Amino acid sequence: MADLTLASADVGATPKMPMPAEPSRKILALDLGTTTGWAIRGFDGLITSGTVSFKPGRYDGGGMRYLRFTTWLTEIDRLSGPIEAIYFEEIRRHVGTDAAHVFGGLLAVLTSWGELRGVPYQGVPVGTIKKFLTGQGNANKQAMIDAARKRGFSPTDDNEADAIAILLWAIETQGGLA
Repeated sequence: MADLTLASADVGATPKMPMPAEPSRKILALDLGTTTGWAIRGFDGLITSGTVSFKPGRYDGGGMRYLRFTTWLTEIDRLSGPIEAIYFEEIRRHVGTDAAHVFGGLLAVLTSWGELRGVPYQGVPVGTIKKFLTGQGNANKQAMIDAARKRGFSPTDDNEADAIAILLWAIETQGGLA
């Protein structure tokens, strides 16, 4: 279900992050969509990222993608968690109606999942994420991928690059407080 991007066994492949004196908060960052980009910082400070597809199958009902998303959130929480905070790309305008519907449905699932478990969540505007990673609030998809690579990551696409950017923003700005 999910495509996982992990650093190779090569020591130079893992971005050098300062080791925290105490265990890190487990933070999940999401770029919501049919292909959802995700990045998570575990208790040890290690960042893992990837993409997961919630494209419905031919015989799936309209709600199956949302049930799969709920299951995926629960599983990532079980394996890497407990998740202590969630940050997601906050979309204000969609080009297509279908994309807007999918985003709205995934956002509804995410927020209800967080509320049910007492996990705080926060949307981060697109321009804020782009400006943080590239220096330009209107950076294109390739610029986001390139900027993530300059930071030592290997995103497979713009969805994963956006999730990495959201996570780095959350860590480095303490959720926008710094």
